[in-house]
Amino acid sequence: MNPRFKAEGHHEVSDGRAVVHRVFVVTPPDLFSDLAKGKHTDGMRSAPRVHVGRLVQGFMNAIPFRGFMVPALQASGLWKLYQAGDSTVEAVRGVELTIASGDMVAVMGPSGCGKTTLLNILSGIDEPTSGTVHVNGEALYGISDNARTDLRGRAFGFIFQDFNLLPVLSAVENVELPLLLLGSPANLARQEALEALGRVGLAERADHRPSELSGGQQQRVAVARAIVHRPSIILCDEPTGNLDTGTSRDVMELLRTMNKTEGTTFLIVTHDEAIAAQCQRTIVMNDGLVVNQRSVEQNEEE
Repeated sequence: MNPRFKAEGHHEVSDGRAVVHRVFVVTPPDLFSDLAKGKHTDGMRSAPRVHVGRLVQGFMNAIPFRGFMVPALQASGLWKLYQAGDSTVEAVRGVELTIASGDMVAVMGPSGCGKTTLLNILSGIDEPTSGTVHVNGEALYGISDNARTDLRGRAFGFIFQDFNLLPVLSAVENVELPLLLLGSPANLARQEALEALGRVGLAERADHRPSELSGGQQQRVAVARAIVHRPSIILCDEPTGNLDTGTSRDVMELLRTMNKTEGTTFLIVTHDEAIAAQCQRTIVMNDGLVVNQRSVEQNEEE
């Protein structure tokens, strides 16, 4: 199997070569010791010069052998059809989509245009009628349910409009759930959950239940839950939809900071132009189709 790498960052030098600052071994794991010792294995002589850094949440770029970029999310030929009586509803129609690792991308469009359906397909919640989805280079469909569940658990974090916190659990108990589901020991899960709450400014509210928290605080708990297992991709469905303007601004600043400092990839479904304007790219949908894509420069002009 060819080695694959994930790079935290790179820059170009005068002759156009990309110099990789930090590269992390993804597979196979036994290459780690060889790379750390500066050894080459067969077939690696054309790979970039690297040094091995500490694994952190998110990655700026995913670079496999021979330097080809592996997108965080890639969809090809996506269709989703539903039967409604005698009619067939084309919820998603032939969508082609590539999201690079480390990007923050908004998805906009009128209600019923297919935004949430597309998000559900990209996250493995709702299987497409046809088409393919790859997550960090791994196929999301055409694999067993257990394999898909494992891939979703490792790669994704989720933030929802309605927070989806369990009301009978405290903030820290809600945050530690993804780790417990992934098999982490209870004491380690609790420590990681407390650290995640600290990162979103809620360490002192760890023992409070959702009913004892404001809407903005509940959404921060939801953010902590999404990041606690250090996913490379966070999927957000109207993450500020139930928040006031000031709180929405605070939550988006938190997400933008994570994107910039940790290279976490974000895909954000929103109706709010102000939220989309803070993303590097906006995808516009209508009637199940991607009808427009605009970059951050176009967002600023508009």
